[in-house]
Amino acid sequence: MIASQRGLCAICLDAPAVHVDHCHKTGRVRGVLCFNCNSGLGLLGDDPDTARRAAAYLEGNSWKPILVAPGVYQLPS
Repeated sequence: MIASQRGLCAICLDAPAVHVDHCHKTGRVRGVLCFNCNSGLGLLGDDPDTARRAAAYLEGNSWKPILVAPGVYQLPS
């Protein structure tokens, strides 16, 4: 698996792949990650929806409230 990933983390493609990542529900191995990416998945609770929201936030596409009066926000449509 590490050789097929060219020795690099399957997420960041930069750091050495040293941590075997697995699904905590099924035990299925997903790939080999670096320490930071493996920790990041754990801190996000291995939740794809949370990871997608994090990616949207980093890309500047996350939900942004609209201030309509001091202290009053409206959801974007």
